[in-house]
Amino acid sequence: MPRLLIVEDDLAIATALEDDLRLEGYVVDVVHDGPSAIERGARHDLDLIVLDVMLPGKDGFDVCRELRRRGVETSILLLTARGSETDKVLGLDLGADDYVTKPYSPKELRARIRVLLRRSKQDGAADIIQFGECALDVTRGELRRGGKPVAVTPLEFKLLALFARRPGRVLTRRILIDQAWGRDTAITERVVDNQIANLRKKIEPSSAEPRFLKSVRGIGYRFDLEDVTEG
Repeated sequence: MPRLLIVEDDLAIATALEDDLRLEGYVVDVVHDGPSAIERGARHDLDLIVLDVMLPGKDGFDVCRELRRRGVETSILLLTARGSETDKVLGLDLGADDYVTKPYSPKELRARIRVLLRRSKQDGAADIIQFGECALDVTRGELRRGGKPVAVTPLEFKLLALFARRPGRVLTRRILIDQAWGRDTAITERVVDNQIANLRKKIEPSSAEPRFLKSVRGIGYRFDLEDVTEG
């Protein structure tokens, strides 16, 4: 069964989470502070980390940053009482895969966990990713729609591959710039939006109502998981 790590300093919340997730069939470990989270999270036997932001020792943002710096690729779900757009973007930019704002619904949290676990099994598993009428061949560097080749620029292909390899994950504009253009590239977020608009024209049934490349207001974009299959 998937092994989860809960990082939560409130003992009552941590216990309730642990009991709830064990009932779902998960193996659950619990720690209560930032340094312990880094030590436990750096081991490579975890499938997902549920990480509270407000922690003693080091906060959740610092924990997330340090784990990613160490090369830990385990999915991270942030729990935050800070509902501001800035904090959400910061967490995602630091490498978190998703976030849930407190107070949260246990049902919603369980659903987010299932999505992240399902996605982590799919990441990097396929050379051809199919969605709607499109098929993205990552190895050959080709996009086909309705069986016919679609002309895409190298940058458009790189962006689409980033999204398709991370279905269901919100990618901030900063992440897209760093990974598609390069960290030292000086471009504006408007350039990102223009590239997304061009890409939508090539993959969406209707660019006016995107089915796959969804906007996440004030944060970035998400490639919807439910419409994606891999083979």
